[in-house]
Amino acid sequence: MSEVLSNQQIITGDASCEEVLRILQSHGTRRFMLVCGSSFHSLSIAEKIKGFSIPHTVFSDFSPNPKYEDIRKGVALFSSSECDFVLSVGGGSSMDVAKCIKLFATMDPKQLFLKQDYLENDIPLMAIPTTAGTGSESTRYAVIYHEGEKLSVTHGSLVPKYAVLEPSVLDTLPLYQKKCCMLDALCQAIESWWSVNSTNESISHARQAIMLVLEHIDGYLANESAGNAGMLLASNWAGRAINITQTTAPHAMSYKITSLFGIPHGHAVALCLPKVWRFMLDNLDLCIDPRGKEYLVSVFDELATALGTKGPEEAVLWFERLLGTLDMKAPEGLDEEKLHVLVASVNLQRLQNSPVKLDAVALQSLYEKVF
Repeated sequence: MSEVLSNQQIITGDASCEEVLRILQSHGTRRFMLVCGSSFHSLSIAEKIKGFSIPHTVFSDFSPNPKYEDIRKGVALFSSSECDFVLSVGGGSSMDVAKCIKLFATMDPKQLFLKQDYLENDIPLMAIPTTAGTGSESTRYAVIYHEGEKLSVTHGSLVPKYAVLEPSVLDTLPLYQKKCCMLDALCQAIESWWSVNSTNESISHARQAIMLVLEHIDGYLANESAGNAGMLLASNWAGRAINITQTTAPHAMSYKITSLFGIPHGHAVALCLPKVWRFMLDNLDLCIDPRGKEYLVSVFDELATALGTKGPEEAVLWFERLLGTLDMKAPEGLDEEKLHVLVASVNLQRLQNSPVKLDAVALQSLYEKVF
């Protein structure tokens, strides 16, 4: 099944990869670059893609947190191999790398790509996500590291022209990883809904994502095909939502938890979200959404309804019970030094996307509650 989303085509269910091959052929592709991680070869679709009649070049020489140098290698290989199409198969890292290769491939390789103007180019990009979490296949963002600093590369042309949501790619994911990915998608949908940047369109996307998570959570965790398909779609809708709004405080707080304590992103952000949610409910007078406090109250009421609960406080409790059911505990080992590092790490721009004002004192208290 295929759906056109603005300038993106979404294909759902293509285990034989016939549509992927047809699209490659329709572009007159002479050689495509396959950007993938090491897990690609265990996927049921791997042999189909490797068996395409169109030649390809594989690029998998990048770290889980892709570095600028990794991207440079990919761009050089794309150019030297004379590729003309980028196909990404993998999680967030593979998609981030593929997006940047597509964006940078037409730039001057003798200069720092990050300092050049980001311009639209005609290199087609297709993404096949192998996790149901980031929704990156429908966002204009890519995260890379340059000189040790985490950077968000943002441009409209980073939204893949094609996104293929194929449930069989989730079959071999470990259960814990599936839980983390699902929580990331759910958190993105919730955060997008309360973001100061929300629109009627983004709220519609977030509502759809939440509805799909609730509908498919059991089947997804049981590794059923319909559940996997539903969760991939939920993740995609959540990605569409944050493509409009960006994320908020729970995401901003989560990144350093992941690097300091070595837990996956979805786990880290899910630990932060209910603490931030409750803080906002308790501090509505600190509302910074230009639409005002009453509007924010209505947002929290609508969120609670979407989650099938009777009010905002019960909605937070529902989320906390979900974490308990999934056995998602906070890591141990928080000390004063790590607490200081966590507070100092928070991206202030993400805090400004949150509808309630947060300062360093509030952040410290929230981190203490998380742990």
